Amino acid sequence: MVTRPRLRRALLACLAAPVLFVGWLVAVWPPPIWYRTHWPAHTAFMTMRGGDPARRRYRPVPLDSMARPLREAATTGEDARFWNHAGLDYVEIRHALGYRRSAFTWSSERDRKELWRVLGRTWHRRDALRGASTITQQVAKNLYLSPTRNPLRKLKEAVTAKRLEWALGKPRILAIYLNIAELGDGIWGVEAASQRYFRTSARRLSDTQAAALAATLPFPLSSNPAYRPNRMRRRQDLILRRLHGEPIEIPKVEEEPVLEPGDTIQWTPGIDSLLDSLRAPVETLPPEGPVDSAGPSSAPAVDTPSVDTPSVNTALDTASVDPPRTAP
Repeated sequence: MVTRPRLRRALLACLAAPVLFVGWLVAVWPPPIWYRTHWPAHTAFMTMRGGDPARRRYRPVPLDSMARPLREAATTGEDARFWNHAGLDYVEIRHALGYRRSAFTWSSERDRKELWRVLGRTWHRRDALRGASTITQQVAKNLYLSPTRNPLRKLKEAVTAKRLEWALGKPRILAIYLNIAELGDGIWGVEAASQRYFRTSARRLSDTQAAALAATLPFPLSSNPAYRPNRMRRRQDLILRRLHGEPIEIPKVEEEPVLEPGDTIQWTPGIDSLLDSLRAPVETLPPEGPVDSAGPSSAPAVDTPSVDTPSVNTALDTASVDPPRTAP
């Protein structure tokens, strides 16, 4: 026979589980509203990378201290609907899941059947869902979470993204994103990256340089302006073309790029232009045969050139399809 105290304890235990789960979903510190007036001293990703904090390159600057092409290149390459969604891009989520209906309503039996179909395949399309992350979700992940693909982590990321949108608004979210984004080994944010790679401030970046940093965002440790695989250069070209008015779509990045011919070349002073001319014919050829089924491989880690190297800007400008233009 179940006594009343035992029944009470059982009910409390049943209630405690959902309460603890909701508490875990919203438990982040400091709360999002803190970042209305403060820059992050560090982020979860900085801590995960480790290293000596004294050697970390990190110089937050406000949004109006960044060149307009840089802001546009970041949203073009990473989140084209950034200014229109509320933290989650349901159009991209629908595409990533493979939902084939043009809309969804609970009253439509066809919509419900299609929803159950795609939900049953969610785990198999988790890589595509990674490519559907918005800038707001990336800020939530970088500030508070980890890069694991755990579904519960993705749920917490979505909840935190909604809270960031409510607490901060779009301009502040974009400013934080561009200041905490990893752009190289120990390089965090566009100001530190601009000083490191181009010896100038983020305010004075050209279109070509801005597109290079935006193309670095998906894989900063293997694709940056000092060490650039073919995938990064193609993405830079697409972003530049979009910035100059061509109606093209920037593809979402779902996985690490496959190492291709020329990717392991390290850029050195004095021969950058020669390497560009040698690599260009190889990079424009279509791939021959199927991609190796062994999957993508990461480029080996290398030391980036010193900021005193004067040829980095030249290499970036010669790699673009249009001459650089000084940002206003």
